[in-house]
Parts: sequence; structure tokens; C-alpha cells
Amino acid sequence: MSLVRFLARPMLASSFVVAGLDKLKNADDTAKQLSPLLRRAAESLPFPADEKVLARVIGGAQVGAGALLALGKCSRFSASLLAGISILNTFVEWRSADISTKEGRLARRAQLLKNISLTGGVFLAAVDTAGKPSLAWRAEHLAMDAKKATGKQFKKTDRAVRKAVDNAVGA
Repeated sequence: MSLVRFLARPMLASSFVVAGLDKLKNADDTAKQLSPLLRRAAESLPFPADEKVLARVIGGAQVGAGALLALGKCSRFSASLLAGISILNTFVEWRSADISTKEGRLARRAQLLKNISLTGGVFLAAVDTAGKPSLAWRAEHLAMDAKKATGKQFKKTDRAVRKAVDNAVGA
């Protein structure tokens, strides 16, 4: 792992870990803030779910994914999960921000820009292969190599068969 990744992943993850811990500690406030979205999510689940429990699940997922990203374990998956959570947080914070004053509107704008920046950072982390090709790239190139090898082998076999036929007919 490069020095930049070694330093940047924990730096990026720290914000998510702290926010997730806050969500876990203040599950009532989180459930209240997320209430419109959590209510819809609870209705679509096949089992009964409490908004407070869903808020804790989101907070726990945020802490877990942030910790994994910071440690560099399953970093692409955890960054993808954090991207989804970040989009959710951005939407909720945008909706619930106080815009009755100029200061409130400026704070809402600053928070939006911070959330968009964090989302962009985890999107980059989600596609970062750390210098190693992705599984899709590897599969695509393996298929192309197999196709080339098969084509060469087919031509070689075709020449051998034609030569054998010419020798058999000519004999």
C-alpha cells in the first residue's frame, strides 16, 4: 500500500466513524431526523422494524465500514457502502437544515459542500484498485487471451489437418 493510501484512507474514514458513533449514541435524535426515510424503509421490509433500530443499524454500518476502510480491509466494498450512507446523510441534512436565517442558509450550504466532498472521496476510494486490476478487467483480459490462444491453436490444427489430408491424398 502506498503512503498516500496509508494516510488518506484513515483520514477519509474518520469522519464516517465519528458520525456513525454519534448516530449510535443518539439513536433517538437520528431516528427523528431520518424518520420520513426510515418509515418508508420499515414499511418495505418483510419484518417489523423500529425506526430507532434502523437508525442504529445505519450508525453501526457506518462505523464498521469506516473502520474497514481505515484499515484497508475490503476497502472498495466499505467505500461503496459509505458512499450510499453519505448520499443518505446529505439528503437528510439538506432537508432538515434551518434556512430561516442567512446564517442557517450559509451553514446548510457549507454542510452540503462538505457532504458532497466526502461522497466524492468515498466514490474515488470505491474504484481505487490500489494498483491491481479489478476482477472485471482480469476476466475480460483472460477471455481475450483465451480467444487469441484458441484462434492460434485452431489455425495450427487446421494446417496440420490439411497437411495430413494432402499427404494422405497424394500418397
